[in-house]
Amino acid sequence: MVKDRRIGVAMDFSKSSKNALQWAIDNLVDKGDTLCIIHINSNKLDESRNILWAKSGSPLIPLSEFREPEVMKKYGVKTDMEVLDTLDTASRQKEVSIITKLYWGDAREKLLEAVEDLKLDSLVMGSRGLGTLKRVVLGSVSNYVMTNAPIPVTIVKDLDR
Repeated sequence: MVKDRRIGVAMDFSKSSKNALQWAIDNLVDKGDTLCIIHINSNKLDESRNILWAKSGSPLIPLSEFREPEVMKKYGVKTDMEVLDTLDTASRQKEVSIITKLYWGDAREKLLEAVEDLKLDSLVMGSRGLGTLKRVVLGSVSNYVMTNAPIPVTIVKDLDR
């Protein structure tokens, strides 16, 4: 197996994205890999210092900073202890590097942008499990990304449905 891969996980802190994170850790990441947590915030940024981030996304945030509430507050993201615990455990047990990158805008477009920016080898994301009608009306982020990404995309379904 090729080492030093960059594996992205789309994280919106929902149950399905947490399942996708756990699946990626259990089934995909290995020693020496980099796990890239990608969070898309649909809200616009108001502060002028954040205008650049709206275009290019945040700087890369290492796990040590991602766990600091005051650091995440400046990006408008609440700290999720369950996700942090999962990432801490993966970092220690699997010996992987973990970084986070935040984007602002449309999730479909920004996830494709992240694939290029972060030079990902693979992307894992959860499925909201929309019914046929909602999927047609609202559009499916996972379907769009899976169809348009130049890398393998794994969609992790919610098994509780």
